[in-house]
Amino acid sequence: MFRVQREELVNELIKKGITDLAVIKAIGIVPREKFIEKTMHHIAYKDVALPIGYDQTISQPYTVAFMTQLLNIKKQGLKILEIGTGSGYQAAILYEMGCNVYSIERNLDLHHRTTKLFDKLGIRVHAKYGDGTIGWAEFAPYDGIIVTAGSPSIPLKLKEQLAVGGRMVIPVGDKVSQKLYLIKKISEDKFDVETIPEFTFVPLIGREGWKK
Repeated sequence: MFRVQREELVNELIKKGITDLAVIKAIGIVPREKFIEKTMHHIAYKDVALPIGYDQTISQPYTVAFMTQLLNIKKQGLKILEIGTGSGYQAAILYEMGCNVYSIERNLDLHHRTTKLFDKLGIRVHAKYGDGTIGWAEFAPYDGIIVTAGSPSIPLKLKEQLAVGGRMVIPVGDKVSQKLYLIKKISEDKFDVETIPEFTFVPLIGREGWKK
């Protein structure tokens, strides 16, 4: 039913500069309409963020594609930590790309709702309820970490849990706008940092994030 709309979205993302074929393929497969309310199905494939309740959003598809592309996923089975499960769409994209996904959500109702959706869709994500700003040390290190909410700074625990050679993508700034940081871990105590300006995300709440 939504095949044509997905194709149109893919073409729009390519025009906007998304070049990673694995990302493009995943966005062309994952049914975004499943991750939003039925009342919004008619705009499921518009390139905009949409509300999912609890003052959270499902990110704009371009933002999902851009951040995922920055992770530089070039092989199957990479271990990726996602901070902020939200609707589950970003995790579903990573799963479709063959990643082993670990995802943390701080809103208990949203966590339950999204894990039920994962089960229904057959998406096997390791999901837990908790404070994403301190990561998930039990399964560290991670080949990639993706943070889907804006943080006032880069949480130290997440840097520690990133594997050497791994990449972290995180929005950092105030509660109005952020810069997207791409952090590459060169060694245990050395990081290469690039910034991409002006993205807007909901706030990252937690011990090493905003305090509400």
